[in-house]
Amino acid sequence: MKRINEYKKLFEVEGQPTLSELKKKYRNLVKEWHPDKFQDNDAKAEEAEIMSRKVIDGYHFLVSIAPETKAANLEEYNTTISTPIMDWKHKGLLLEVTFLDGNTYEYFGVNKALYIKFAQSDKQTRFAKRSIFNSFTYRKIKKQDVVA
Repeated sequence: MKRINEYKKLFEVEGQPTLSELKKKYRNLVKEWHPDKFQDNDAKAEEAEIMSRKVIDGYHFLVSIAPETKAANLEEYNTTISTPIMDWKHKGLLLEVTFLDGNTYEYFGVNKALYIKFAQSDKQTRFAKRSIFNSFTYRKIKKQDVVA
């Protein structure tokens, strides 16, 4: 959640921003912080390099959790969450779940108590479908080939 709020603050957006709104803010921020805009010996050149990376990362992150992106990938997501869970990690309020089909998703805001219930459940996929998958903000982070 901290990461989401940090990027929303950087892009000066609230709630669920649209893709067109994000794109407009992204272009303006890139113009403002592009490293080529500053001379090599300028004190702001290094800051611009860091900020431009942060803007690019933030844009890709916010696009990945945008409602339009979720709607476009809903069918694939529903197929993935129907496959068994292969592995999971929890750190802070972030739950990372890897499915048997090779897709890995991050779920934001999953507290420790819910994670413990999930980990101790004899049927993680069933528990997660009821309590996690459609209750928390999520994003797909990677797809790997799985060898069975």
